[in-house]
Amino acid sequence: MPTLLITMQSKVILTIISGSLQGQTFEFEDYSRCIIGRHRDCSIQFADDENNLTISRYHCLLEINPPAIRIRDFGSRNGTYVNGEKIGQRPAGMSPEEGRNMTFQEVDLKEGDEVKIGDAIARVSLEIASAIAQESANIDLSSFSVASGSMETGKMPQVRGYTTLQLLGEGGMGAVYLARCDRTGDLVALKTMLPKIAVNQRAIDLFFREVENTKILNHANVVRLRDYGCSNNTFFFTMDYCDGGSVDSLMQTSGGKLTVDVAIPIVLQVLDGLDYAHDVEVPCVKLADGRIVTGKGLVHRDLKPANIFLCRNGNGFLAKLGDYGLGKAFDLAGLSGFSVTGNSPLGTYVFMPRQQVINFKYSTPDVDVWAVAASLYNMLTGAFPRNFTSKKDPFRVILEEKPVPIRWRDPNIDDRLADLVDLALRDNPETHFKTAAAFKQAIAFCV
Repeated sequence: MPTLLITMQSKVILTIISGSLQGQTFEFEDYSRCIIGRHRDCSIQFADDENNLTISRYHCLLEINPPAIRIRDFGSRNGTYVNGEKIGQRPAGMSPEEGRNMTFQEVDLKEGDEVKIGDAIARVSLEIASAIAQESANIDLSSFSVASGSMETGKMPQVRGYTTLQLLGEGGMGAVYLARCDRTGDLVALKTMLPKIAVNQRAIDLFFREVENTKILNHANVVRLRDYGCSNNTFFFTMDYCDGGSVDSLMQTSGGKLTVDVAIPIVLQVLDGLDYAHDVEVPCVKLADGRIVTGKGLVHRDLKPANIFLCRNGNGFLAKLGDYGLGKAFDLAGLSGFSVTGNSPLGTYVFMPRQQVINFKYSTPDVDVWAVAASLYNMLTGAFPRNFTSKKDPFRVILEEKPVPIRWRDPNIDDRLADLVDLALRDNPETHFKTAAAFKQAIAFCV
């Protein structure tokens, strides 16, 4: 039976103390991405009228991971101010298009800070809610340490129950190793993740709740979570080992892109995995009142070629969709620090539709379907659907620019397939394909 945990939950509160929205408050208890401006897509929207002309359509962005909150100006006409100091504004005479290409400072906000946008002023407050009771994820957390861990460079991690064989890859939060399970002899992918900041019980609850959701996935085209825990102050989990590597790696060894004959079978299998995951029963869904209930469907929210793994299968590949939420949950829980806006583990922006930027928290299955289309585009051309540069704000590009037609990247792609990919990448005002099954059917008919 689930046990009852008493946890403390941080909350970020934004109160408008002047301007047309004066008196309104906005509360954030979980990771949120909040766009402020006059456009209808904005999370905090000011009326698009003469009273608010000093506020740009897309004015600034808040990234919130309670109790942390960060703000960035979007190259607005009149700038954004924090405690009276300007953090961004395009110069007089510069067009919105030119302003979009400028790099602006990001500022971490704290208790009592005031943000001025046009004539509106918002005050930031941080609140620790009273203790709340909620069901844990059927996991005994008493043995898990959250002390910061470290491993010597080049030394294989010692994780109970496993023999580590070789390093497969590493990143900012940890590393992935090929390992052998001492009990079964099976080869597994062992992922270790090092805590980087002090965390509380709620953070651990959140991470392991995501573990509970991920471990129920059981499909041929989804990488299976096998085990998880904490050993030597290092979080770990093990997954199916895919001997063919990732699609991203396959592209690199194939000249930067794949042929249609290789890419299409992979994408069809990924869509099968998504169709299953979008309909699976999910044991630990948090409601607004804090209760944990059973829900339906998991949205990946970070689908890309680097997260599609391959097992060699005769002359072809068995494709498996991987990284189903654990890396993102690790960051969301505050175990790795605050993410970098525009380079967030909460979805790689080059494979994001507009809907995921506008409303990450309530992303629906169609954002994954769009990401499959973006991945197919990338596989066939080696390019991304939108043009990103180091000087352009990536979220602004997603919000305002259309995907580049795929035949502009490669005129040799078949017309019918090109038209289908372009159709699947429409995301303004909404995506075209709402389900993985619908997109799979369209591809099968096309090719």
